[in-house]
Amino acid sequence: MSEPLRVLMVEDQEELREMIGQALNDFGFDVHTANDGPHALQLIDETGDFNIVFSDVNMPNNMSGLELSAHVAEALPNARMILSSGYARSQLPPLPPHVEFIAKPYRLRQLIELLKNPAPAA
Repeated sequence: MSEPLRVLMVEDQEELREMIGQALNDFGFDVHTANDGPHALQLIDETGDFNIVFSDVNMPNNMSGLELSAHVAEALPNARMILSSGYARSQLPPLPPHVEFIAKPYRLRQLIELLKNPAPAA
């Protein structure tokens, strides 16, 4: 049996972070959570190899999901980076080519499918 995908979920809304994190654990993912970008970087430094980093675009504490994605690309070059936002993709700054996107509100099933299957390159 293969190892479960290690997911770092970065979400500043505590209830959403706990609910989605627990649901993903229930579906067999190895989920770690962070409440902002600096906390996510600390976890990456401490625990190392994540397969996927999933973050909201708009985050507190002076680090957006876009800024986090640049750090992830450097620290975890083989990890997938997925950003989510309640804003339409057209309302956001251009996303780097390596970043995947899922719009909020998303259904849990949509998120699980995206985590298991990388989106085709645009």
